[in-house]
Amino acid sequence: MEISGAVLDHIGVAVKQIEDTLKTYKLLGIEPGHREVVADQGVELQMLPVGDARLELLQPMNEDSPVSKFIQKKGEGLHHIALKVQNLETVLEDCRNKGIRLIDEKPRLGAGGCMIAFIHPASTGGVLVELVGS
Repeated sequence: MEISGAVLDHIGVAVKQIEDTLKTYKLLGIEPGHREVVADQGVELQMLPVGDARLELLQPMNEDSPVSKFIQKKGEGLHHIALKVQNLETVLEDCRNKGIRLIDEKPRLGAGGCMIAFIHPASTGGVLVELVGS
């Protein structure tokens, strides 16, 4: 299984405060879309539709969340890129067979009720990659 048919789903941006960051995007003419809390990941997120993809603003809900730790270590900014794939479980199996380091061995529930899994940045040139099942 190849993920060559994958498409960009969204780009995740870690922010301290969604509302502060959202002001700039609104000035650029980008209107907010879906907003939700993903409690098990410790984030509140705001989707911003941009063409065929989206920006995902990620605000930590507590100091122990992965996004909070990311901001503490690296500051606000690019957190991950997300690729929409078909047959997520098959893609994960293929990644394992090819020696690609995974954070998630099995899909888990993400924003919008989608199944997701993350590839470790050590296998992708330092970029956290989220795979989103279609």
